Amino acid sequence: MPSLRTAALSGVLCALLALPACSKESTQDAPPAAALTKEAPAEAPAETTAEATTAGEEGTVYGDGVTETEAVPMATLLDDPAAYAGKTVRVEGTVTDVCPKRGCWFEMAGEQPGQKLRFKVQDGVMVFPMDAKGKHAVAQGVVHLQELSLEQTREYLAYQAKEYGKDVDPESVTEPMTIVRLDGTGALLRDPE
Repeated sequence: MPSLRTAALSGVLCALLALPACSKESTQDAPPAAALTKEAPAEAPAETTAEATTAGEEGTVYGDGVTETEAVPMATLLDDPAAYAGKTVRVEGTVTDVCPKRGCWFEMAGEQPGQKLRFKVQDGVMVFPMDAKGKHAVAQGVVHLQELSLEQTREYLAYQAKEYGKDVDPESVTEPMTIVRLDGTGALLRDPE
């Protein structure tokens, strides 16, 4: 008969193994709600980075690089995201945060205060380093809108508050939100000009 200590250690080990990693529908992007589905991660990781020129620009290229020549201003995209839903776009901004778990996403800021957009890839497809913060990002991907219910919005904000120390009271939220994300196909990161 296993001892109480052995049972406790087994329980801790099982809990650690069950900790979530980033995925296509990352926990940072989606609340832990049963109504949302998750896609399986890529079967095999692709080459993560290579020094190259993409669309005439120097920097570190990730994924398929950037082939779109015209950038959509972040303000335009965020003002009317439904107009771009499902379309491949190029967006530029400054990297403000990187996924600390798997490097599977980065957030970039636009030119106006409060503008930010998350660039997300499946785990292992591209891996962004933590030192990408502060770099200029040229990102290409498909605009994805995730409409949340009020309950899902509160769960999402509660998760953000707990996991990342975001200053928000989920119960004060009275309207559902829509998360706008760029499902990445390629990116180029370079030092700011």
